[in-house]
Amino acid sequence: MGGKKHRKMEPYYRLAKKMGYRARSAFKLKQLNDRYALLRRGNIVLDLGAAPGGWLQVAGEIVGERGFVLGVDIQPIEELPLPQLRTIIGDILDPSTTTLISEKLPRKADVILSDASPKITGVWDVDHARSIELAEAAIAIADRVLAPNGRMLVKVFQGRTFEEFLRKFKRRFLFTKISKPHASRKGSAEVYVIGIGHRT
Repeated sequence: MGGKKHRKMEPYYRLAKKMGYRARSAFKLKQLNDRYALLRRGNIVLDLGAAPGGWLQVAGEIVGERGFVLGVDIQPIEELPLPQLRTIIGDILDPSTTTLISEKLPRKADVILSDASPKITGVWDVDHARSIELAEAAIAIADRVLAPNGRMLVKVFQGRTFEEFLRKFKRRFLFTKISKPHASRKGSAEVYVIGIGHRT
């Protein structure tokens, strides 16, 4: 109960409620997008680990009605009132989900976002390993559906195999950057890896 009360006192939580965003994480994407111009009007965007929909809302607002945003999560996402948004239920660790994504996208994605997070166990090595597994699944999906010169943003928990993951990521993009937005909680080990200029 104390944790829930503390969260409600947190400024980004209150701001999300005020602005109608489903999650405080919306401001992480806003801050990263302001810095790296990942999302643009008319873009085709794939959002992995999209529940409850905060990133979908931000992406949908930026790409506008000429764009398209597909959200994927293992749990259902309550419908959002923007015509350019679609959602599907799928496990990004299951290769069949990539086929489903390909069928739903109107063409290859300009941008892939992944804020996917494992179910936290509190055992750091386990949580880190599962975070890396999800991030690598996002890369595998990008290999199939991200357009040439496309852009990618993926959340990863820092830890023992982070550098190995980063090497794999860098091989796929002309420009790579590690960033942590102000909206990330203090003490959190999450970082966001940005890739611009997808190599094919």
